[in-house]
Amino acid sequence: MEPVRVVLAGAHGHGSSHLRNVRRLAGTGLVELAGVCDVRPVDDLPAGTAFSGDLTGLIESTGAEVTILCTPIHTHADLAERALGAGTHLLLEKPPAATYADYRRIGAAARRAGLACQVGFQSLGSEAIPAVRRMIAEGAIGPVVGIGAAGAWERPYSYYDRVPWAGRREVGGVPVVDGALTNPLAHATATALAVSGAGIEEIEVELYRANAVESDDTSCVRLRMDDHTTVTVAVSLCADRRHEPYLIVHGERGRIRLTYTEDRVESGGTSAVYPRTGLLENLVAHLRDGTELLVPLERTDGFMRVVEAVRLAPPPRAIPDVFQEVGAERRVLPRIAEVTAASAERLALYSELRVPWTRPFPGPESTAGALPATGAEPYGHTMSGDTTRRGEEQ
Repeated sequence: MEPVRVVLAGAHGHGSSHLRNVRRLAGTGLVELAGVCDVRPVDDLPAGTAFSGDLTGLIESTGAEVTILCTPIHTHADLAERALGAGTHLLLEKPPAATYADYRRIGAAARRAGLACQVGFQSLGSEAIPAVRRMIAEGAIGPVVGIGAAGAWERPYSYYDRVPWAGRREVGGVPVVDGALTNPLAHATATALAVSGAGIEEIEVELYRANAVESDDTSCVRLRMDDHTTVTVAVSLCADRRHEPYLIVHGERGRIRLTYTEDRVESGGTSAVYPRTGLLENLVAHLRDGTELLVPLERTDGFMRVVEAVRLAPPPRAIPDVFQEVGAERRVLPRIAEVTAASAERLALYSELRVPWTRPFPGPESTAGALPATGAEPYGHTMSGDTTRRGEEQ
């Protein structure tokens, strides 16, 4: 069987990991790197690899079957339409789009073209998720009350300087929504929703920032699901070190812990690590023999409703320096990993955990002296399902 010809759009930053993966799979004969599309040169491409800044032209000249799209968030919708319009299936990096309307636009383009669109939530390729769902269905922990997810990573100042759109809510009036919940720790929400399997009825969002950026670097969300359970996600990029993100499924008779970056499931004193299928391999299998896609675009609808709620929420509340450890390379919120863990344990928002920086401040709020705090109620914003639908019409 001939290898699937692949074009990679966006080969720098996270795109470099896709480039390495394609080269690895090319060594097995599964795929062939037909071309790379980028606005900057890319070093050490395999001999014969086409290079261009014109995605449509590159697809047409190479006869590619698949486009991997790993470009800035706010370019996803336009470039996805071009790739699908040129006749390629799509592996679309997360988040799928910056707005729910753009997400819908990509879906419509895929349906018109009759082509597949897989979203790059790697954790959803893990067999740990169906394993957890089986445990729940078999009554291992009794009826589920809720799911709490927690993630605390560290990011230096340079993380926000690496590209013009990093840490931005919008660029030139175009939504970007590059915050902790929606991009670097987006898998926490996507994985929790995949385990839940229920629909979202209401969304509460709390957004904060320790760094001098537009978007949230510390945030939480609570979802009321249509099966009467609760899902919370609490994340931060201001920890002292990387803490592996995880979620806890709370049942009436027990709990299940899933450390999704490790594909590890723990419950009742047992621990198991499950295999994971690569999303490009799965897409190729879908094209060659009809294997079901692991992360089709429609599976990310709930996640995109959370993105939309974050986009429409008031700007993040600035956390005063007095609550931080301000270093030469990064800012740290002391014990933030414990705070995210408490949220997952109690299914609570930050403001309900008596965290001091969630309270009204008596004086000026200084965070690196760059951006003023805006919005009177950025930490109590509630968004119902009806409001989400109104948002997508705007």
